Amino acid sequence: MTSASASGRLAPTSLMLGNLVTGCSVLAPAGLLPELASDLAVGIQTAGLLITFGAVVLCICSPLTAWLTSRFDRRRLLAATLLVLTLGNLASAFAPDYASLLALRLVMLAVGALYTPQAAGTAALISPVEKRGSTIAYVFLGWSLAAAVGLPMITFIGSHSGWRAAYLAVAAAGAVSFVLLTWRLPSGLKGAPVALKTWTELGRNRLVVLLLLVTTLQMSGQFVIFTFMGPLLKRLTGADSNQIGLVFAIYGACGFLGVVIATRIVDGWGAYRTSLLFTCLMFAGVSAWTLAAGTYVLMAVAVAIWGLGFASTNSMQQVRLVAAAPPLASASVSLNTSVLYIGQAIGSAIGGSLFARDLLGTTGYVALMFLTLALLAILASRQRAQIAVPARAAG
Repeated sequence: MTSASASGRLAPTSLMLGNLVTGCSVLAPAGLLPELASDLAVGIQTAGLLITFGAVVLCICSPLTAWLTSRFDRRRLLAATLLVLTLGNLASAFAPDYASLLALRLVMLAVGALYTPQAAGTAALISPVEKRGSTIAYVFLGWSLAAAVGLPMITFIGSHSGWRAAYLAVAAAGAVSFVLLTWRLPSGLKGAPVALKTWTELGRNRLVVLLLLVTTLQMSGQFVIFTFMGPLLKRLTGADSNQIGLVFAIYGACGFLGVVIATRIVDGWGAYRTSLLFTCLMFAGVSAWTLAAGTYVLMAVAVAIWGLGFASTNSMQQVRLVAAAPPLASASVSLNTSVLYIGQAIGSAIGGSLFARDLLGTTGYVALMFLTLALLAILASRQRAQIAVPARAAG
């Protein structure tokens, strides 16, 4: 009996829902900035540091935990991670002040950092080779759902019942995900051990390094805007909390649609062309946001275009990294998650600085600079991939 047949139909879904909880845990402050700032008596930029500092912890702990836990049974490891996220969100709902909330978040995310890369590696273990790309993309659908359903719901609950109720809702979702994963993911799944020399081998793989650069640039560009999307909409268009929640919903729903499309076409198109397509959509959406600044309807349309690309590009990065160095997939995916969070930290820090200086319109142009560089890196990665394939064949 193969791992794929033993996993059952709900195993990939249990991994996907875990990514939903992880995504909500990471993104929650973005939908709660006004409520957090008001109730905890801090500025919007200071509240935004929950994302910046959280991203720093995530980027450090993602490869570190991948190395320390590479020999662990995947079901136990992922279930334990979801339990920590659940308890962390529950405790956050009762945090008495900003410092306590920040401390709880950093501890929670230090452990939660391992979920996404380990889920990707586990998806590769439970799927046949010919379906690996679509299975990994499906598992990352959880992040799209976090933006499509989770973040709008968090924003809605936060604006109507307070940020503490929003954290309780995320904790409840975590408990459900924990039960499903423990029930449906098979035991005995283990990836290749991650040794210190693994990181050296990845560093020597120029295609892997280039793909990691693509991820960093994509995320930096998006989070210049995304972290402060709610306050930006309010300042630029006068949008209220319901209108802001609607834009988050549009962003996430289109992200969900984009991943569904990517999942269906990646096995035929290939990950490179699929990645290029959705990065171009992301670039077009951020361009439209920048040019439409001040007009709510046009900015919402821009977010829809941008949303089609954001989650799909990340899924394709995972697929390309697995293909670039299959024996090192667990480590390379964890590094990709790490640089993803580096990008979040860079983007949110720059966005916060611009917001604090009232340079609201400049955020779009800075985001476009990062995305332009990401497109150039993707184009360069195709040539590098064409060089790498004959080299492996000759070896």
